[in-house]
Amino acid sequence: MLRIYHNPHCKKSRAGLQYLQGSGRSFEIVEYLKNRLTASELEKLLIKLNKKPVEIIRSQEKYYKKNLKGKQFEDHEWVYILVQSPGLIQRPIVETRYKAIVGDPAEAIEAFLKSYEQPGKHI
Repeated sequence: MLRIYHNPHCKKSRAGLQYLQGSGRSFEIVEYLKNRLTASELEKLLIKLNKKPVEIIRSQEKYYKKNLKGKQFEDHEWVYILVQSPGLIQRPIVETRYKAIVGDPAEAIEAFLKSYEQPGKHI
């Protein structure tokens, strides 16, 4: 199943959603600010992204700059921070069965999906 983790207030997230809507693919929209991810869900998503929690943080956010910048945390602590403050998560994230990508710019989504839709590959 194709899924997009979406924030409707974010221009980049809206661009990713628009790309998927025009692609003809069926997908699920998860508004992760309304329906927060659990720590377990975020950890599984990080595995699919092949990233550490600190690598998906929006460091330009005011909350990050004021409260977190320059501080060192363990991965499980970053996961907790991201679950509690989901606005810090980069967006959009597009997830398939086995992989995920931060879809910024939206063209990255196209390249990601095409690379996994080749014969013999599973997304």
